[in-house]
Amino acid sequence: MLVYPQLASGALTQFPVQKRRRMRTIVNALADRTTIKLADPQGEITEWQLEYTGLSDDEVTALQQYFAATEGRLNIFTFLDPTANLFAWSDQLNNAAWNKGPLLTITGGIADPIGGTSAWHLSNSGTGPQSISQTLQAPGGYMYCSSVYGRCPLTMTVTLLRGTDRADRILGPNWNRIAFSGHGDPTAQSVEFGIEMPAGGSMDIFGFQVEPQTSASVYKPSTQGGVYQNAYFRDDVLSFTATDVNRHSATINITHANRL
Repeated sequence: MLVYPQLASGALTQFPVQKRRRMRTIVNALADRTTIKLADPQGEITEWQLEYTGLSDDEVTALQQYFAATEGRLNIFTFLDPTANLFAWSDQLNNAAWNKGPLLTITGGIADPIGGTSAWHLSNSGTGPQSISQTLQAPGGYMYCSSVYGRCPLTMTVTLLRGTDRADRILGPNWNRIAFSGHGDPTAQSVEFGIEMPAGGSMDIFGFQVEPQTSASVYKPSTQGGVYQNAYFRDDVLSFTATDVNRHSATINITHANRL
């Protein structure tokens, strides 16, 4: 799997970063001069402009080697959107994108910590732990930060999941955002993220988020998610400018078209 590399810091890009999305509408002109217009999701094009400054010699070498591996614009690769929540349907835990334990009951429409009603109540009626998770087709060895808001009627220890890695966190009756950062299995071609609760437990959760970086940013609701598997470089030339010893700058343009 060709995957766009992260920097040594664990970040995928630097600010500013620009993201543009272009949509396509199909227009059918009829003989009576009327027209029928339909949205064409397969014609959607997403573009990112990544600005880099202060890159080290090693980071430049890694980007150059990656560019050579893709042969410029020729080959497609997986790109994790640095501006997005990688989860799909982050506010719809009843969507098929989520894997739910068989004894875990979920109920929507709960008041959330930002003033809406997008939180969910989870209840475990089993005699063992139950989890809700989502598997992303993303590299296991990346640096990720997963986060979620949660609260429990009584203080309870829950477990955040990242592949085979686990991290216990404590939740109480007030909303609190918990997070889990780190690298996973570098040989894995996908990663499962989620939360596990003990037998007999109940809790409210909101704002599931996974990002390709070291810490959590403001929550971003998602639908399609931020994993783009058919991205490509817009340009056939990758240029770097040396600004000091072991310091370089560059602008890299990446495109994803649904039709590919």
